[in-house]
Amino acid sequence: MRRLSLLCVLAVGFGHPDAFLLGAPEPGPRLSVAAAANLVYALDALDADFTASHPGVKVVSSTGASGSLVAQISQGAPFDVFLSADASFTKALVKTGNADPGSLSTFAVGRLVLWTVKPAVPMDSVAGAVRSAAVQRLSIANVDTAPFGRAAKQAMIKLGIWGEAQPKVIFGESISQAAQFVQTGAADAGFVALSVVRSPTVKSKGQWIDVPPGLYDPLEQCAIITRHGSTNPVAAEYVAYLKSPGARRILDAYGYASR
Repeated sequence: MRRLSLLCVLAVGFGHPDAFLLGAPEPGPRLSVAAAANLVYALDALDADFTASHPGVKVVSSTGASGSLVAQISQGAPFDVFLSADASFTKALVKTGNADPGSLSTFAVGRLVLWTVKPAVPMDSVAGAVRSAAVQRLSIANVDTAPFGRAAKQAMIKLGIWGEAQPKVIFGESISQAAQFVQTGAADAGFVALSVVRSPTVKSKGQWIDVPPGLYDPLEQCAIITRHGSTNPVAAEYVAYLKSPGARRILDAYGYASR
């Protein structure tokens, strides 16, 4: 009888793979977010604030240049929400059927600054700093895939210094890498997001000057739900959260303007 009872237990167990895990909690909802690199410093705070009001939800975020993330999503990367550094990349996903146009939302506007950690670099003006002999290497993000890189180029063209700057320019894959070049001394100065120089790990390092917003196209931070995320109800909740007072406080702290 004892042998028969054991066989019955084993039969039940093999018939139900989770039978030996009875009482184990079911995994909670999960949200996968692809975010433009300029948001990397604010993203942890945003995700933590969101999950505080959504217990059990696990948010996993990845960052990179907006254009690179569009390519990944278009090729089937399983992101639920895409946070772009400008509207053009979210619209590109809509055009190819990889995102829901009705979910598109602008939640903030980024700001471009010129930053250096080298005391010898004069920071009285953007043009003066770029032209300075103390700046032999100038970092900017990829102008094709990173909106902040494109904005830096636009600003220098309007200032009439792009031709002089080009021999000095070193390109980062994203705004995060452009900032890393400055922080490590690989570049003497670089165009980065205001959120970078306001981040806790960087704000006490070096000096920066604001690039007047009229010199470049608005860096609208846009959120959109991807085709993959259209079946995940948490995706819509996250996009709505980004326009909440709690998210606004975090974005303000990192230098993002409201729309």
